[in-house]
Order: sequence, then C-alpha cells, then structure tokens
Amino acid sequence: MTSPAGEHPPGFYACRTDELAPGERVIRELNGRSVGVFNVDGRLYALRNRCPHAGGALCLGPVTGTTLPARESAFVYGMEGRILRCAWHGWEFEIETGRCLADPRMRAKTYPVVVEDGAVYVVI
Repeated sequence: MTSPAGEHPPGFYACRTDELAPGERVIRELNGRSVGVFNVDGRLYALRNRCPHAGGALCLGPVTGTTLPARESAFVYGMEGRILRCAWHGWEFEIETGRCLADPRMRAKTYPVVVEDGAVYVVI
C-alpha cells in the first residue's frame, strides 16, 4: 500500500482506487478502528469491522445477495453484491446503509468515503 500515512484533510487514507475493483474490499486499521472499504458497482462504502449483533469481524464475511419477497408466497434472489453476511451468525447487512435485514433497528456503523486524486479516504 503506497500512501500518505495517517490522517489527511478529507479523512484517513485506506487505499488507492486501483486497488479496489468492483466486488472487492480492503480492511484497514484507521484511527484505532478496523474498517472495511467496499467497492459495490463502482461506488465505495466503508463499514466498521464489527458486527453490532455479537462483535464479530463483520467485514470478513461473504458479500452476497439475499432473498426478497416477490409476490404472495414467493421469493426471489436479489441485491447481489450489496449484502454483507456476518461470518459468525449469518446476520445480513446492507453495505450501503449498514442496515441489518433481520432487525432494521440494528445497524453496522458506516463512514463517509472521499476519493481525491485516486486515493480513498475514510472520514471517521
């Protein structure tokens, strides 16, 4: 990781955009917090690497889709690449918002992401 170290005016340096292809993630220690940065279809999102359910390393879980209601008594698979599933207990979170699908009152902590000259910064 070639980078300016530490805090930079827009936030904490996480990686370069060319290190984070669509569907990929990096996990970095930023300002004393473990944070996952995800590229979802070209848009970057950052989540704290801690499941609010049981404290597991959330960002190590698989990035998937989920089942969605389609019509009465039917489901379809959707949101491919937009759901992060906790490896500990399988709880699913929307990467964009941090919202837990099983319990919308629970959220994974999200952080704003700033891209400047190809460098990705997380605002903590």
